[in-house]
Amino acid sequence: MLTEYVAVDLEMTGLRLARDRILEIGAVHMRERQEAGRYHVLVNPRIEIPEEIQRLTGITQEMAAQGMEAAEAIDGFLEFCGGLPLVGHNISFDYGFLKQGAVNGGMELEAPVADTLKIARKLLPAEQKKSLEALCGQYDIPLKKHHRALEDAAATAQLLELLQETYGDTCPELFTPGPLEIKVKKQSPITPRQKKYLKELAAYHKIDLPMVDGYSKSQASRLTDQLIARYGRML
Repeated sequence: MLTEYVAVDLEMTGLRLARDRILEIGAVHMRERQEAGRYHVLVNPRIEIPEEIQRLTGITQEMAAQGMEAAEAIDGFLEFCGGLPLVGHNISFDYGFLKQGAVNGGMELEAPVADTLKIARKLLPAEQKKSLEALCGQYDIPLKKHHRALEDAAATAQLLELLQETYGDTCPELFTPGPLEIKVKKQSPITPRQKKYLKELAAYHKIDLPMVDGYSKSQASRLTDQLIARYGRML
């Protein structure tokens, strides 16, 4: 049974771990069914935020530009968690981004996890919708700002408490956190030489260059290859 844990939710620039970046971290520390603390930061991804993500989250490029650097935000999150189990709705998605950010910043993240989505799929009727928004609606859990990290993390904590209260005695194994094996490699940041070449290439062909400060070295190489394939090299 989970008596103390941290419920966490992230907003990202997209769904791909190798390409996208964390935009927002929200976390709620729960102890004996009571909220014991909150952690919330905006993160500057240093890449362009797609318009659909800005519409979905309400996080604009200007807002994110005022956010923390990713390594600082994750370091604060790890300190907040203090090694406690993590709970999330589809936790593997958020955990992967957190672990990638931690590795990039020279930190480690290894925490037992519990997933309210998996728990709901095990316990609830197949025809019942199991998105966080749907479950909050079904169980009257407040969710005023869906797709904002802190609001979703708080709702996830309430959902976990409700499910645990209802099914914990009969299915305690579902509420026992366990390891989550996600392997990531450190992403080396774009080099000054790559950045300079990309800017010169874009200027030469008179094209707009996306924000590349947050690119990895491999992303920058792929973008360079794509631009050369489409527009040609500088003569």
